[in-house]
Amino acid sequence: MKNYEMMVIFTPVLSEDEFKAAQKRYTDLIAANGGELVHSNPWGLKSLAYPIEKKTTGIYWVVEYKAPTEFNAKLNIQIHRDEQILRHMYTALDKYAVEYNAKKRNGVPTGNQTVEA
Repeated sequence: MKNYEMMVIFTPVLSEDEFKAAQKRYTDLIAANGGELVHSNPWGLKSLAYPIEKKTTGIYWVVEYKAPTEFNAKLNIQIHRDEQILRHMYTALDKYAVEYNAKKRNGVPTGNQTVEA
């Protein structure tokens, strides 16, 4: 299994319950196909860099997961069928990115922070 990180931008008209249901739908899809959820990070409503489908905001969700390589094709089909999703992107993570994400989640300094005196 490989490590992946996926960012999804949902339409801003979703209620909190609909957003949580969408997250659960995709985490269940990952688990049902032999994958494992590593970390889920809902960012909430943010401004978009440019309008998408005449919308200037979107609800962001970042999820890190482990899954078989062939799973991403199934995931891609489900995402393209979902009208609640404006944009998505998934990225394969190498061992350094996985280590960096784990450190960042646990509050360990990653070397990118500035020290305040």
